[in-house]
Amino acid sequence: MRSKRQLVTLSTLAAFAVAPLLLLVFVSASGATDSIKAAAVESGVAQWALLSASIAAGLGTVGAGIAVAAVGAAAVGVLAEKPDLLGRVLIFVGLAEGIAIYGLIVAILILNRAG
Repeated sequence: MRSKRQLVTLSTLAAFAVAPLLLLVFVSASGATDSIKAAAVESGVAQWALLSASIAAGLGTVGAGIAVAAVGAAAVGVLAEKPDLLGRVLIFVGLAEGIAIYGLIVAILILNRAG
């Protein structure tokens, strides 16, 4: 059985690995890279927008990883005692994962505002 510290560390590492990849896939798929490159040549605004979008997505996934680690550990304990509470436990885990979606939405809004 893994300790709580190991679960938080694994969740954080997974969040750091996935968040920048998702952001790069979204930016490259949207076709906005040419306009972002042109704006970066004119001023440093696009560079700050990309940095802030990556920070928003990264910290959102780190927060979600920490929340899922805490809620998931408690959920496993609850399900070991009362398996009929699976539906309620899934709701709490889903709410914890929603934090990552909010970070991704903020990153998308920042990229749209930047051009």
